[in-house]
Amino acid sequence: MPRAILALLLAASAFAQSPQFEVASIKRFDPSAQGQVGAGVHVDGAQIRVVGLSLRDYLGFAYSIKATLISGPDWTATERFDISATLPAGSTTAQLPEMLQALLADRFQMKLHRDKKEFPVYALIVGKGVSKLKETPPNPDADKEDEPKGTVNVATTRSGNGLNVNFGHGSSYTFANNRFEAHRLTMAIFAGNLERFSDRQIVDMTGLAGQYDFAFDVAPEDYIAMMLRAAVWAGANLPPEAQKMLDASSPAALGDALQQIGLKLEARKAPLDVLVIDDALKTPTAN
Repeated sequence: MPRAILALLLAASAFAQSPQFEVASIKRFDPSAQGQVGAGVHVDGAQIRVVGLSLRDYLGFAYSIKATLISGPDWTATERFDISATLPAGSTTAQLPEMLQALLADRFQMKLHRDKKEFPVYALIVGKGVSKLKETPPNPDADKEDEPKGTVNVATTRSGNGLNVNFGHGSSYTFANNRFEAHRLTMAIFAGNLERFSDRQIVDMTGLAGQYDFAFDVAPEDYIAMMLRAAVWAGANLPPEAQKMLDASSPAALGDALQQIGLKLEARKAPLDVLVIDDALKTPTAN
C-alpha cells in the first residue's frame, strides 16, 4: 500500500468518533417514583435504563474502577441521577463503558485525572477453619425467557432496615435481620459489596473462582453499625447520636462474622488506582 494512502487512513482513523448513545436523557433521581428500589440497572436490547446512581457510581462503571476509589466534590457521591439511553445500530453492550464516558464528559463537563495511592485495605482470604461455602454448578437455565441473553438487571432494594441486591440470573444477596445470605455470588463481587459495611477497601485474595451460596450471622449491635456504615457509604450524613454509635463500634466485627464461613479479613496496605474528579457541573446540561 502506498505510504500516502496509509497515512491518510491512519489520519482518518485518528479522527474517527467513538460510539455514542443515539438518544440519552439524564434526570435527577426521584425516590418517590421508584417504590422500594433504591438503585437499579436494566439493559434490554438497545434500551438502557439506570436508576438512582451517583456520578461516582456511573464513573465507576464507565472506567472499570470501584466508586469508593473515586474522589471529587462531596455532591458527586450523594446526588443521584437516572439515565435513559438508546444504543446506536450495530453497537454492542461491550461498548457501553466507552459510550458512558462520552455522555458523562459531555453533560457534566467533567475534568478527570488518574492517580495511584496507598490505602489501608482488608485482604479477603481463605481462613484456616472449615469452609462453609457451597459452590454452585453452572446454571443451564441462566438465560430464561424473563431474562433473555443480552438482558442485564441489577437492582438494590431496601426493606425495613435491610438490604437486598439482585444481580440477575440467580445471583443475589440479602443483609437483613442480623443475617447475610448470598446466592451464586463470586468472591470478587462479594468483596466489592462488603466494602459498604466496612471501614476500608476490601480486596479479593481468596483465589476462589466459582459462584457460591453461603450465610453468616452478626450480633444485633454489629448489624446496626454495619448498616450505618452502608448509609455513610451511600453518601448519607448521620445524625450525631448515630455517628457516635458508629464511632464506638468495632471494625473487627465483620471479620469475626466471616470466620463462620471459613473466610478471613487481613489488614494490609496496598497501592490502588484512583480516579479524581477535578471539576464537574452539579446540574448536567440539557438533554
